Amino acid sequence: MEIMNGLHASDELLGTFMPILVYWVYSGIYVLLGSLDDYRLHSKKDEDEKNLVSKKDVVKGVLLQQAVQAVVATILFAVTGSDSESAQAQQASLFVLARQFLVAMIVLDTWQYFMHRYMHHNKFLYRHIHSQHHRLIVPYAFGALYNHPLEGLLLDTVGGALAFLVSGMSPRASIFFFSFATLKTVDDHCGLWLPGNLFHIFFRNNSAYHDIHHQLYGNKYNFSQPFFVMWDKILRTHMPYSLQKRSKGGLEARPTKESME
Repeated sequence: MEIMNGLHASDELLGTFMPILVYWVYSGIYVLLGSLDDYRLHSKKDEDEKNLVSKKDVVKGVLLQQAVQAVVATILFAVTGSDSESAQAQQASLFVLARQFLVAMIVLDTWQYFMHRYMHHNKFLYRHIHSQHHRLIVPYAFGALYNHPLEGLLLDTVGGALAFLVSGMSPRASIFFFSFATLKTVDDHCGLWLPGNLFHIFFRNNSAYHDIHHQLYGNKYNFSQPFFVMWDKILRTHMPYSLQKRSKGGLEARPTKESME
């Protein structure tokens, strides 16, 4: 694939590093928007006081996960073939690409739901591994991939590899799929409810839905990520919510009476 006046980067290289670039650029946009108090799901004061980990440690944790992710992606692309071997696949029709994306989304959601839920219900795994992510009681964008390294490998990296392999997408298609999945994951943790956000319009799984999960009362609910809510609804771990205005400004996602019964 040619980029910037004839410079060439292989599809495998872009598939490895483009989602990482997308992560930090999109997160940076949300950092700049963080001053929009009327659209925050938690106050800036709560973000600073309630979270149990510093932003510096969050950045270091995310960079570590992305390094592991890049290594696994490089190995995966090397094992599954080169640009020339996948050239025919890259000419797939829009219908085939749409089918591959849908299959990848379902595979990723299924893997992450059951792994995520198990990490909550297994006391050892929660205490020693998954609780690291829940140090962010008030989620924010660049904390989306802040996890224990083992969780990052099992939940995100292995899940992404399975989605890639089962869907049969090419390295070129994976650039767009994993960049899209990265945007969605960052958006789910952004802590903002912005009007006109397309992710909120097209997906029931969104920043408010995932914010419920990060609160104590929602710890055993809303496991689904990053796209659909089907597994939560099928297996009755879905906690409905309503958005209400806080007395000091901003919004708050609160469980409905139906979900507390």
